[in-house]
Amino acid sequence: MTPVFQNSPEMNLLRALRPNQWTKNGVILTAFVFGIWDKSQDVLFAESLMRIIPGVLLFCLVSSSIYLINDVRDIESDRVHPTKRYRPIAAGLVSQRTALIAAAILLAFTAVCSWILSFHFFLVVAAYVFLQVVYTLFLKKVALVDVFVIAGGFVLRAIAGAVVIDVYISEWLLLCTFLLALFLALCKRRHEKIVLEDNSAEQRVSLDNYDTQLLNQLIAIVSSATIVSYSIYTLWPDTVEKFGTTRLGLTIPFVMFGVFRYLDIVYRHEKGDRPEKILLTDIPLLVDIALYGITVITIFVIQS
Repeated sequence: MTPVFQNSPEMNLLRALRPNQWTKNGVILTAFVFGIWDKSQDVLFAESLMRIIPGVLLFCLVSSSIYLINDVRDIESDRVHPTKRYRPIAAGLVSQRTALIAAAILLAFTAVCSWILSFHFFLVVAAYVFLQVVYTLFLKKVALVDVFVIAGGFVLRAIAGAVVIDVYISEWLLLCTFLLALFLALCKRRHEKIVLEDNSAEQRVSLDNYDTQLLNQLIAIVSSATIVSYSIYTLWPDTVEKFGTTRLGLTIPFVMFGVFRYLDIVYRHEKGDRPEKILLTDIPLLVDIALYGITVITIFVIQS
């Protein structure tokens, strides 16, 4: 399949930034969504919104810079991958030099803007970049460690959202974020292991040290831990005191359904390689997420 925009350098560079994966940075909004309803914190909606939006945009840019570095690093393995070979850098539509220059510009721009927005936000962004660079160069080759690093990146996103608007984020929310990201990462590794089969080590070194049966067990453990942790969070005394209600427990069935539906997609439909695509295209999941959001907002509005 020939890329549609192969004759447009600008569009090829834009595709290399992977804007379809920017949805991952929606995690940054977690602290804002829950913070504005937290009775123990004085969060101004308009002011916080004007800070959280730039924070999300900056994380989109910094994550794109990491994608460019990653694609240059993995160019040889991507070229023999069934789908990654169509990525602009692997396909030769964007030169490695152009990709690295673009990555450097994005990193410099986000560093300056993050510093201006919030010093603590800058520190979180710097920690994220450091973690991702180390992951790209070394840790992605180490089985189990690689998925923990991916999950850690999502936790840093959640923390970034809290520091940029200067609010406290519950440790339970951070734990739920970590476990959910770990769950998605393990499902992705399982899919890669099964689909790539004997060529898995050529595509991703760490896959050679994964066992499908072990991944199945880990997915079962982490998915269960995710549901239990979220359930405890909604009914935890501190949570009830902050939001002045125990009704957040009503959202537990939506979280359970979301996890169950994703497991169905992974095991019955043999998908899971692109969580960001699944979360935006699977109708049952979209409906579930919408109902979850409506329920949370309704609970907060009624209680306020």
